[in-house]
Amino acid sequence: MKILHTADWHLGHRLHEQSQVEEQSLFLHWIENYIIDHKIDVLLISGDVFDTGSPSNQSLEMYYNFLVKLKATSCKSIIITGGNHDSPGTLNAPKHILDALSIKVVGKATEDVADEVFKVAINNETVIVGAVPYLRDGDIRRAVAGETFEELTDKYKTALINHYKAVAEQCELVNTKNAPVIAMGHLFATGGSISDSEQNIYVGTLGHIGAEDFPDYFDYVALGHLHRPQIVGGNDKIRYSGSPNVLSFSEIGYDKKILVLTIENNKITNVSDETIPCFRSFYKLKGTINECIEKFPTITSNTYKLTPWVEIVLKEDNNINIDVLKKAAENYSFEILKTSLKNRRQTKGIEELLENTKSIKELVPEEVFKMKCQEMSYDLEKNPAVLDAFNEILHTVKNQ
Repeated sequence: MKILHTADWHLGHRLHEQSQVEEQSLFLHWIENYIIDHKIDVLLISGDVFDTGSPSNQSLEMYYNFLVKLKATSCKSIIITGGNHDSPGTLNAPKHILDALSIKVVGKATEDVADEVFKVAINNETVIVGAVPYLRDGDIRRAVAGETFEELTDKYKTALINHYKAVAEQCELVNTKNAPVIAMGHLFATGGSISDSEQNIYVGTLGHIGAEDFPDYFDYVALGHLHRPQIVGGNDKIRYSGSPNVLSFSEIGYDKKILVLTIENNKITNVSDETIPCFRSFYKLKGTINECIEKFPTITSNTYKLTPWVEIVLKEDNNINIDVLKKAAENYSFEILKTSLKNRRQTKGIEELLENTKSIKELVPEEVFKMKCQEMSYDLEKNPAVLDAFNEILHTVKNQ
């Protein structure tokens, strides 16, 4: 049996307001062909299928068309869990219809943990999957009036660990043939490396667990949430597959991957990674205006022929007129998506920021909050829990 682990598709994501539907479509076509060519039997998608809780009709169509196409392939079982970006209602709405296609969906924590455990039998091999979605505080922990942030954090972490323990116990109950057991999850495991795109999502300290907090009963933990493919805490059976497409310019320095597990004789005999093609060329230029312009001729597309996207970081001491860059770029087939000053002065107040901001979309809520705290001489570094609380509230509001 061959199992493919992927996560964080973020269908509908826009990079600096530019649609990424082209590379998303190319990825779905690529992974469909990979499943066919390598005779994948089971597909695991560990959360954040969509970028927002209200995905566009275009994103939904891409998602459903992909799932239907897999019916004609070797892939006989698909298990999808919800991420922090996904709307549980949107994912769960068609679950009974998808179940007829051997597609299991767990959009949110279930009342009965047995509903998160599935037995998959293919090619005389069996695997038990504990499909744990993103665990929201309200789904697993009973709130108590007046509790402190530290108490909330401790209780949520305990509830989270207990949920995985309960899933492991349920897996053991149904595992009559001593089959390998895989857990899915969408969370931040301590020791993982994040990129700018996750920072914008929110990765604080609330509910962080380490590799040692997962039950030993799991033979493999298929994680989502962090966009860099990586092993957690030096334990090579706990892994993030990472996101398939570049979601931030900070992600262009490493390969995007999927993970493939091979099960033989009731054991996971191999875990290998496969590099996903880079469907669009990304460039990050650093230097003075003239130095960056001199690099323009080196910016080329790849075999997929999508327009290259460029970030420019200028090493200038003062504000400059970027119209010179835009004018020079008109002679080339690429788009400058972001321009910033490396030595930009960091002491602007909120009023000055608002005066110099051309669009409200340029304002990042967390940065505004940090600046307001700075103006009020409130030290966030000594009180990180306050920033976590702000981000948790912000995330809750965004997903209402």
